[in-house]
Amino acid sequence: MAWDFSTEPEFEKKLEWMRSFVRDEVYPLEVLDADEAGFMRAIRPLQAEVKRQKLWATHLPPDLGGQGYGQVKLGLMHEIEGATMWAPIIFGNQAPDSGNSEILAEFGTEAQKKRWLHPLLDGQIRSAFSMTEPNTAGSDPTLLSTTAVLDGDEWVINGHKWFTSNGMIANFLIAMVVTEPQADAYERASMIIVPGDAPGLKKLRNVPTMGGDERFGYGHAEILYEDVRVPKDNLLGERGQGFLIAQARLGPGRIHHCMRWLGQARRAFDMLCERSLQREAFGKKLASHETVQNWIADSAAEMQAARLMTLHAAWVIDTQGASAARKEISMIKFFGAKVLHDVIDRAIQVHGALGYSSDMPLEEMYRHARAARMYDGPDEVHRVSVARRVLSGYQAPKGIWPREHVPTRRAAAQRKFAALLEAATTDA
Repeated sequence: MAWDFSTEPEFEKKLEWMRSFVRDEVYPLEVLDADEAGFMRAIRPLQAEVKRQKLWATHLPPDLGGQGYGQVKLGLMHEIEGATMWAPIIFGNQAPDSGNSEILAEFGTEAQKKRWLHPLLDGQIRSAFSMTEPNTAGSDPTLLSTTAVLDGDEWVINGHKWFTSNGMIANFLIAMVVTEPQADAYERASMIIVPGDAPGLKKLRNVPTMGGDERFGYGHAEILYEDVRVPKDNLLGERGQGFLIAQARLGPGRIHHCMRWLGQARRAFDMLCERSLQREAFGKKLASHETVQNWIADSAAEMQAARLMTLHAAWVIDTQGASAARKEISMIKFFGAKVLHDVIDRAIQVHGALGYSSDMPLEEMYRHARAARMYDGPDEVHRVSVARRVLSGYQAPKGIWPREHVPTRRAAAQRKFAALLEAATTDA
């Protein structure tokens, strides 16, 4: 089956509008000095314009307020949005709300959708995803220790979470908790909706990070669940389905990150090239120095590879489903993170002290790029996953040689050549 990433002219016009809109209207938000309320006032008109253009929440089907675009088209859109960290919220695709909305859309009841999903899609409320814990390895969710025990018609939740994105400002949280402690490792956990004002829910702080993404109330919160009681009906899906739901959420979420990294890497690459043509050292432009030329060539090749890998993974999802693209998603997750980091690093280097300063967006991009190697699964876990899937298509050779025994192959080739010579002589 041939790959096909082509799109119709009407869609290309939408992409062109997005490029101009992000450049002219969203980039200025990067230097906005305001509190959360001021920030929201600033972006409301921009969100309204996106909705008028029918580009709001493009990751969801039309019956849920989205546009129903496939993953390839979504990739091209996210590539544009990824150039600045504020574009996703303008387009209704920001994490963790986008992933949480997908969970609610696929696993939520009609009552849950009415109370939580529709206001979330309208931008009236915000959500958080509460899975990672300080005392268990985030790369192994089977070790989760936060529990939920059914007491009559209520779940009673106890535990300690952190890096709960948006936790301090969320109107509701989706918590992954152990409800079936005696079950198999991947069937112990469930997901439960927790209102942000539930008694016993303690929002302690935003954990300070090198990314510095606590502006406007965002960030990664430390949360305590102390006898938090929520209705029994707040269970998402079935009991013990938490790991399955997490995979359904994180698979598309991972590739969406990779799509946005393409846009951020491209922006850094543009700055790298522009600076190399502007700055002069040792009697010639930086662009004339072989080292800088190598950086430009390597970056261009790596970005092209990452883009094709991302679009291919998106194409597999569109044509075969997300489960069929698990290897492709894992590959682009760790490869794309490295490309993002390396391109930004080279851009900083060619800018020198200016690139290291906050006068340019590169230093903030660099700090966030470091986190890309950890969230939604560390690089090492994805590499293991890819290797296992690749090796599953191989078998160990029966003999001592990796392939056919070399002398045996040589003898077979000689016999075949001799037979051809004999046949040629006979015909003559």
